[in-house]
Amino acid sequence: MKRSLKRSLNTALVLFTLSGSALAMGVEPASEPADPVVKAHEVACMTYEEYRQMQASDEQVQQQAYIDVVFVLDTTGSMGGLIEGAKQKIWSIANTIAQAQQTPIVRFGLVGYRDRGDDYVTTITPLTQDIDTVYADLMNYKAQGGGDTPESVNEALFTAVERFDWTDQDGALKLIYLVGDAPPKMGYQDDVKYQASCRLAKEQGININTIQCGNLQGTQRFWQEIAQLANGAFAKIEQSGGVVAIATPYDAQLAELDMEIQRTMLDYGDADTYAYQEAKRTRSSGIASKAAPEAAADRAVYNSSDAGRRNMLGKQELVDDVFNNGFDLDELEKDQLPEELQSLSIEELKAEVDRRKAKRDELSKAIKELAAKRAQYLKENQPKAGMDGFDQKVLEALIEQGARVGIEFERGTESKTEEPKESPKD
Repeated sequence: MKRSLKRSLNTALVLFTLSGSALAMGVEPASEPADPVVKAHEVACMTYEEYRQMQASDEQVQQQAYIDVVFVLDTTGSMGGLIEGAKQKIWSIANTIAQAQQTPIVRFGLVGYRDRGDDYVTTITPLTQDIDTVYADLMNYKAQGGGDTPESVNEALFTAVERFDWTDQDGALKLIYLVGDAPPKMGYQDDVKYQASCRLAKEQGININTIQCGNLQGTQRFWQEIAQLANGAFAKIEQSGGVVAIATPYDAQLAELDMEIQRTMLDYGDADTYAYQEAKRTRSSGIASKAAPEAAADRAVYNSSDAGRRNMLGKQELVDDVFNNGFDLDELEKDQLPEELQSLSIEELKAEVDRRKAKRDELSKAIKELAAKRAQYLKENQPKAGMDGFDQKVLEALIEQGARVGIEFERGTESKTEEPKESPKD
């Protein structure tokens, strides 16, 4: 039975059992499983080289770690400190995830929640490798609304579990962090209650971690139960989030180097792809200019890591595709280039790509060296007051739960950065 079919049936069963209502779901019929005899015949007909290529491909997939993280944040009026702390630390958290010993595919998502009668009940940023998009949406979060104490935790949790495109890769690490200060409002008759959402999460291998901000009476027992039901961890932090941002002597230079790397990007493609890339570059420039220096430095380090390349490059980028993906410039249609480069001859275009590659390698090397110095500075100047903050509790759960699925993280603060690759010789 296909995983998607099994998931749909489990969803219907759990909701019917625990919420007292069934959902009408249209489910595609499962395709026939692969015939092992046919598969064996296909392998037997392969050349030795084809067989070795298949093995290498399988090994590469197995060595790749898949990590999905969705933050479910209470955005009502009392949560201002935590939201600001999350804005400061999301890149630092991403850097720790990038240190997985198996270079990870990292995706973040967001659910902001309030209560019925507020401007919104939930707002969503889908799971994506483009962490810039997540950060831009997070920067727009404002602590407003609320009023009465309970909030729409039930709807927020169900949204996080069932409205996101979670990876179906075996051995993936799939985490939800529910962060808030108020208990769920249990009186809405049409809500899917948190017990049902926890059952659905557990069935899909999603761990729900809960972080309580402050000491509001009545919240802790719900937060502890949710974590227990969904294989997560419970933590309590200060109402403000307890985040401590440490400025280093290297922050401004790292941010500037990252902006210089952005200027080496050479986007190309059809009209839709080029428009997407243009919007990404605009968003990237805005983030670089508005982010706090510490966050901008963390972002620069993340972008230079193996895991952060997709956030930096976007959908496709010509210099990277030529040197890392074997793209042949002779096959490029001129109208897929930026207008100012369309008049270049093929030799001139190759020279321009080589120039940008050399500059990017130089900048990447400088970022790697500064990142190592910054990591040492942070290690030596980490205040004890910051060890119980939002970001530290996120990382504690990440490391412990990653180990359950065989994903190990280096405990330092420096991301693994990609070594610049040599330009091919003529």
